Order: sequence, then structure tokens, then C-alpha cells
Amino acid sequence: MTTSFLRRAARPAAVLLVSGAATAAQELPPPEKTEVWKPAPVMVDPGRHGGPPSDAIVLFDGTDLSAWRGRDGAPQWTVADGAMTVRPGTGSLTTKRGFGDAQLHVEWRTPTEIVGESQGRGNSGVFLMGLYEVQVLDSWQNPTYVNGQAASVYKQHIPLVNASRGPGEWQTYDIVFTAPRFTAGGALDQPATLTVLHNGVLVQNHVTLEGPTVFRGAPRYEAHADRLPIMLQDHRNDVSYRNIWVRDLAKSAP
Repeated sequence: MTTSFLRRAARPAAVLLVSGAATAAQELPPPEKTEVWKPAPVMVDPGRHGGPPSDAIVLFDGTDLSAWRGRDGAPQWTVADGAMTVRPGTGSLTTKRGFGDAQLHVEWRTPTEIVGESQGRGNSGVFLMGLYEVQVLDSWQNPTYVNGQAASVYKQHIPLVNASRGPGEWQTYDIVFTAPRFTAGGALDQPATLTVLHNGVLVQNHVTLEGPTVFRGAPRYEAHADRLPIMLQDHRNDVSYRNIWVRDLAKSAP
């Protein structure tokens, strides 16, 4: 069988394929049918790098603690040089406002001088709804249990990598949190989830939480309010925070 004969025999099949594709394209709706124009997303000024976007609620701008409560009323942490620092033993701080679904930006710094080891070195925590902790710790060359190192969801999820900077350097957390949902009867309908970028590096990728953070035992859910305060932990270490802002995703959701 000659090559020319094979070429001639293949032509009808090729023509059928092209013809079939053309027919299928004619049967599809025009592209305009799948274009959505309205409602358009609200315009948001993203702000400077690391700074709050225009729809954010600023929780700490470096000047005062007016957005926060202390353990016994007025917060007792110190404010200096644009940062607030734990005064060990005075208690954790909680926001005056409650939040559910949220995008949270926090910058933090552990002490320059290394004191202690493992969980005793630069320990604090960021608690969404006051219940779900993203661990703050000096994890630069500081061995500890890995589900308790910096950027872990404490005792639930190990970070994908250790993106820690050295002691005394400012670090960032960008957290996307979806609050749990409960039925009218108080049963869990949907667990909470967390995504965390540590110094711009993805370390928690939409992980599912098993319940609120606990130090001992296994976490478990109990029904709670849709909105609760954010908490910064006093773990008796001189950890500092600055440039804290939050976007209320429950408020902006369609």
C-alpha cells in the first residue's frame, strides 16, 4: 500500500473531525451568555504593603490600646516605639469587638536576648475568637514539639515549613479564618478552618480545626457565639506586637 493512498484514505476522517468540531461550536451558546457583569465587587484600596486596606478595622496602629481590654479592665501592656509588649503576669488582651470569619494581619517580635528554651522562649499566641490559637514562639533554632512551634495551630496542625526569622526580628502572620457553624440545637454543622502565611510563606493551607485549642487532652467543639473577641496571649514572655488589622469577612460576604 503506497503512502499517497494512506494520505488519501485519511482525508475523509480529518474532514469529519473538523466538521464535527464546527457543528459542536455552533451548538454552544454565545460567550456573552456566561459573562457576569453585576453586581461588581466593591472597590477596596489595598493600602501600602503590609498596611491596612481601606475596609480593614485597625486594632493597633502603634499609639494606644483603645481597641483592647485587659484581664481586669484596662490593658496593662506597655506601648512604646510603635509596638505593644506583654507585661508578664498582667494577663492576655482581648479586642473590645467580636469577630467571626476574618482576615487578620499581625506583626510580632520575640526578645532579642535568648532566654529559656523550647516553649519557654518567646511564647505567646494569637487566638481567633479567643479560642483557636496560632502559636507565637521563637522557633529559630529552638527545638520543641512541632505541633507547638511558631505558626502551628497549637497541638492540632504542624506548619508546612518553619519560616521563622531570628530573635528580635519582626515577623508577620496573615491569617484567614472561617468560624465554625452550629445548628440551632447546638450541634456542630461546619468546623472552623484556618489558612496562615508566616512571613509571606504559606504554612497552614486551609486546615480544618478539631475544636478550640486545649493544652491537655483532645479538642472538641461546644456551641458558642457567632462573634467573639480576638486574643493576644500573655505567656509571661516579653513578646511585642504592632500593625494589627482585621477585615470582617462575615460583614463583607454577599
